[in-house]
Amino acid sequence: MKRLIHLFICLLVTGVSFGQDIHFSQMEYSPMTLNPALAGANATMQGIINYRSQWNSVAAPFQTMAASFDGRFNPKSAAKNGIIAGGINFFNDVAGSNKVTTNNVNLSLAYHLNLDRKSTVGLGIYGGFGQRSILASDAQWNSQYNGLAYDPSIAGELIDNNSFSFLDAGAGLLYNYKKFTGSTSQRNQRAVTGGVAFYHVNTPSYSFISTSDEKLYMRWSLFANGLIALNNSNGAVLPGAYFNRQGTSMEILFGTYYRISLTESSQITGRVKPFYLHFGLFHRWNDALIAKTILEWNTISAGFAYDINTSTLNSVSRMKGGFELFLRYNLETTGGSMSSFR
Repeated sequence: MKRLIHLFICLLVTGVSFGQDIHFSQMEYSPMTLNPALAGANATMQGIINYRSQWNSVAAPFQTMAASFDGRFNPKSAAKNGIIAGGINFFNDVAGSNKVTTNNVNLSLAYHLNLDRKSTVGLGIYGGFGQRSILASDAQWNSQYNGLAYDPSIAGELIDNNSFSFLDAGAGLLYNYKKFTGSTSQRNQRAVTGGVAFYHVNTPSYSFISTSDEKLYMRWSLFANGLIALNNSNGAVLPGAYFNRQGTSMEILFGTYYRISLTESSQITGRVKPFYLHFGLFHRWNDALIAKTILEWNTISAGFAYDINTSTLNSVSRMKGGFELFLRYNLETTGGSMSSFR
């Protein structure tokens, strides 16, 4: 019976992966998959690498690797009215033992209008190219269950197109507020960032079966995060909430980091660099608790997250959801290190 449960969970998870986007538990550190208007919003230039592995205890692991780079085109002297920025991101996702593989590369373009010295509103668009493939020769299907057990002699689903490609497009809106009353001291920092984005607005064809009219559902993403420095303390809280809807699937993620300032940068010589340690606890609704930690030294950040599965799959997963890593290099901007603000 456990093997049958294992089989059906594998089939279910693989089936879900056919029409849904990748997701990261540290989605604030995968900005181009969160909102294309985040290009250039928080840094002069930044590069991020992400890695995620999940469901190792259930089946063949699902692995996702991603990389993004974004930055500002116009120099500071020409950015009085607004910021022109762009970005590029790539991801590779491999799901299950049948290697359902997705490769995607997107280019983003954004403009951030300066409302005042502390606030901007931004618009971003993206366009890109995707490719999917499957190793179908060893696939196991629901239709091969004979009522008692899996029967390989029963014909499975017809896969007549083991690989296909598609074009992709979307857009996003963003609001950014940041306040400093000192050049480097974290005790004076305040920040709020929020936005809405729409991915796959062209709903491209998305099926391994040539006669199918399956489309990739449009995904809309809503998020807000912030930073509130605590008075008379070397600490700060960084709350965040994220909502994604794609077809019938919905994801709600919320929680907060607590950031400790181990050292603050020297304001005169600049020789001492800021060093922060973050601890976070987040919850993905009806799915997992997520423990996070980040080390941030000057312009370099590295983070780790672990999903503790709390859904109905935990009888098989043994509460092991997956782990995630990211590494970011973030150039400083005026007014302090924006890496402290995501």
